[in-house]
Amino acid sequence: MPTMPAKIVHRSIERDWRDVYEFAGKPENMPLWASGLASGLDPDGADWIAHGPLGSVKVSFVPANEFGVIDHTVTIASGIRVYNALRIVPNGDGCEVMFTLLRLPGMTDAQFSADAAHIEKDLAMLKALMER
Repeated sequence: MPTMPAKIVHRSIERDWRDVYEFAGKPENMPLWASGLASGLDPDGADWIAHGPLGSVKVSFVPANEFGVIDHTVTIASGIRVYNALRIVPNGDGCEVMFTLLRLPGMTDAQFSADAAHIEKDLAMLKALMER
């Protein structure tokens, strides 16, 4: 597969990166800020199951770590796996939250832009929750 076009969507948050990582990295908290998972995540062994417009999907997270990495793979019913890189990076007393959006084969410009806007909205919600 050729290298896909990518866009890094990021948001600065005025909160210690460890606090943001601890909150954002818990699958139980994701429905509070990640609207694509608003229906919730149900544990399924080491993975999680989300129910949404594409049906049930399996979400597999990297183990908890000291680097602020919350990468996860989403596997849809057809078996297609989408890798999502989500990072919390220290920035002074706050942090940067960065999501790398990959443009999948066959995705139109409009779909790619809509996905980026969706992620921007989610990161804005995470910022609002963390800066309360």
